Amino acid sequence: MADMGAFREAVTAWAAGGPARELAARLPVRAVVLLEGPSDAAAVSSLAARRGRDLAAEGVCVLPMGGAMSVGRFAHLLGPPGLGLRLTGLCDEAERRFYTRGLERAGAARQEFFVCAADLEDELIRALGVTRVAELVRAEGDLRALQTFLRQPAQQGRTSEQQLRRFLGTKKGRKIHYGRVLVEALDHDRVPAPLDALLTSL
Repeated sequence: MADMGAFREAVTAWAAGGPARELAARLPVRAVVLLEGPSDAAAVSSLAARRGRDLAAEGVCVLPMGGAMSVGRFAHLLGPPGLGLRLTGLCDEAERRFYTRGLERAGAARQEFFVCAADLEDELIRALGVTRVAELVRAEGDLRALQTFLRQPAQQGRTSEQQLRRFLGTKKGRKIHYGRVLVEALDHDRVPAPLDALLTSL
């Protein structure tokens, strides 16, 4: 739904000082999924599509905030003090305190969000297994880049899971791309619990 994209852009502009209330009144927006970045948004959208769901048509805006520390600002704009929308989200364990504090300050402490052990990439790599992720990297044409990366001294002594997780963040756009690829490769019963619970809650 193109209008949901317009709403997402308006909210981002509003967070920087522009208006979005008119769009919210015109659109049937009922909930916003607050995510740290675009790779998380790609994963959430991909899983929704696999399950035959169109979140935008359901009135759900998937919103990458540009970092967990922005959650308070967006919760204030979109939650009880602002548009009064239902808020949920997905965050890394290390960022849980930002979500908790941001939602509390916006009067939205009762609204549920879901926590990944390290981050969503870590959850996806563990769900698929190192061998399967390496196969996907090969299929995507990134095997040579991965092999070069693994020869770097900084990668010695790290587990295979840690190496793959770090590799996904080494090139602009790679995490977004693999957010989709890894989700699309998951067996239906192997979806990481935080991601599954988020979609189920919507």
